[in-house]
Order: sequence, then structure tokens, then C-alpha cells
Amino acid sequence: MTEAKPTEAGTEAAGKVKRHHQEKVGVVTSAKMEKTIVVEVRRRVPHPVYKRTVTKRSKFMAHDETRKAKEGDMVRIVETRPLSKSKRWVLKEVIRAAAVAAPVV
Repeated sequence: MTEAKPTEAGTEAAGKVKRHHQEKVGVVTSAKMEKTIVVEVRRRVPHPVYKRTVTKRSKFMAHDETRKAKEGDMVRIVETRPLSKSKRWVLKEVIRAAAVAAPVV
């Protein structure tokens, strides 16, 4: 007795297929735009020739509907459909809020 395994087409017909979207963690470098933040993601990789660890960085524009992320916050962003010419990411959560310095009087 063999069991029939559902195919991908069968699961699509039954309901939506859960897709895995990329997630990245980075620091907000700019929150000056309307509902848009710029997130800098840093990663450490070995240099292809010298095998020395090098820090690479990338900047991503992400959609922040509620404007809860501030500059300096550590956030998690998730990949989504294109929202504008440069926005392909959306804010998922604020992991750690930035330390707020006391204002100088």
C-alpha cells in the first residue's frame, strides 16, 4: 500500500503555498523619509585571495508603515514584492532600540 503524496500543484489548489522569504538583521542608518528606512547590514566574510576576514556592508531600503523604527535601532527586515523603484524589503520587527543620549542644555 503506497500513500499518495500531494504535489505542489495540489497544495496550491488547496490553499496558498507558504514561501520562504529572506530575512536580514541590520542597523537603521536613516529614518528621515516617509514610511521608508535605510538599513545597513554588515557581514564578515573571508577575502577570496588573502583569507583575511573582511567586513562587507550593504544598504537596503525598507518599508516602515507605522514609522516605529528610529535611527540607530537594530531591526529585522523581510523580503517582499517590489514596493517602489528601490524598496523590496519591509520592516518585520525592532529587535533593539537605540540608546538615547540626554539632550545637551
